[in-house]
Amino acid sequence: MISIGMILSLVGGVIALVGFIWVVILAFKQSILWGLACIIPCVQIIFAIMHWEKARKPFLIALGGTALCSLGSYLTRGAAG
Repeated sequence: MISIGMILSLVGGVIALVGFIWVVILAFKQSILWGLACIIPCVQIIFAIMHWEKARKPFLIALGGTALCSLGSYLTRGAAG
């Protein structure tokens, strides 16, 4: 049976993925090295801080999606236990 937690996890994961890919695209527009480095999520944080005006919206979208996914995982785990 599909729970609200599973739906939140799925939707949050898709939103986080869209934000992640958006930041990587912005990084590739900056330079190839930034683009390759931003495939690593920790480097995305550095890129977002250094290029906040451009990367603010996609970074916050990815962050929000991650939070939604985490909430969904918490709710699913709570329902199973």
